[in-house]
Amino acid sequence: MRMTVKMPRAADTVDEVMVSEWVVAVGADVAAGDPLLRVETDKALVEVPSPVAGTLVEQLVAVDDEIATGTPIAVIESA
Repeated sequence: MRMTVKMPRAADTVDEVMVSEWVVAVGADVAAGDPLLRVETDKALVEVPSPVAGTLVEQLVAVDDEIATGTPIAVIESA
């Protein structure tokens, strides 16, 4: 089953972040809780974990994109 992962809230007072780096490449397997990507807030670098185990099939945002909480960021195929 395919799941679209949405950007969770990175911090209590932050609604927009900048994509800093993808940790997982398209086609790679990921476990639930493993970091998918890193984003920057005004004050910190935050890892965004995968909510499910599976294979990353699509990255929906790019490095240096500014994204808001709730933005679709990836598609994961789970068993």
